[in-house]
Amino acid sequence: MILKYIVDEESDKKTVKHILKNKLEISERLIKKLKYNQKILCNSHPVYINTIVKVGDIVEAVIDFEENNEGIIPEKMDLDIIYEDEALIAVNKKPDTVVHPTAKHLTGTIANGLMYYLKEKGINTLIRPVSRLDRDTSGIIVFACNQYVQENLIRQMNKKSFKKTYLGIVSGAITQEEGTINLPIARKPDSIMLRHISGDGSPSVTHFKIIERLNNATLLEFNLETGRTHQIRVHCQAIGHPLIGDTLYGGNIEHIAQRQCLHSYKTSFTHPISGANVSLTAPIPDDFLDVLEILRK
Repeated sequence: MILKYIVDEESDKKTVKHILKNKLEISERLIKKLKYNQKILCNSHPVYINTIVKVGDIVEAVIDFEENNEGIIPEKMDLDIIYEDEALIAVNKKPDTVVHPTAKHLTGTIANGLMYYLKEKGINTLIRPVSRLDRDTSGIIVFACNQYVQENLIRQMNKKSFKKTYLGIVSGAITQEEGTINLPIARKPDSIMLRHISGDGSPSVTHFKIIERLNNATLLEFNLETGRTHQIRVHCQAIGHPLIGDTLYGGNIEHIAQRQCLHSYKTSFTHPISGANVSLTAPIPDDFLDVLEILRK
């Protein structure tokens, strides 16, 4: 990947570093890496970052580092890739799948499958999930193909322009058509995994609206303003309507679901390279649809 900027009058007599940082929005950390590897060019020639540019000069940053994922074992896997280009890959994650290797899950993760997939294409790069999903949450997860793309998408998340929409089935009948849950979330004392509502927690905001009323349950659409661990699950528990199948947060109702009924349904963001709007949708998985059919009776 090559990022390119043609110097205009506004940038005349600025330094190459100014162009990299302010026009191409490259982080200080990545600029140092580019500088060390001599991948900063002006008019096709390597230059120092303090080089002064003039109108018409072409400043380029060549982002093509060979990177090894030590500790991630390449593993052939049937990945449901719903979007791919040189900048990013989006996968529709199946339930009961871990995103990244852990001490308990060294293989069988999305990262293992992506490592194999990329190596088969002759690409050696780090596996960079932009966001994560719980093991039993299905749906869209986006991976950046390099550091620049990852940093760009994280900035979009911080600015709340990276949108994520979820579908979830909660227990009980919710009366209001839509609403907002604004309750801080913190790690539960003496637990590595569990979260709870706490005045000492991080600000957490979840918007929801009703999609369908079911038999003693409700299908909701969720949009997140923040991205705390287990946010939707904890917020649903807090309002007395836990996700059906969520054994951690009180939603194991009638054992009709084998996992929490939560699906990352839609994702939209601005493409880090082209600037185009990217909107992705992941079909609702069969097990989720089966629960819906049961609750419609």
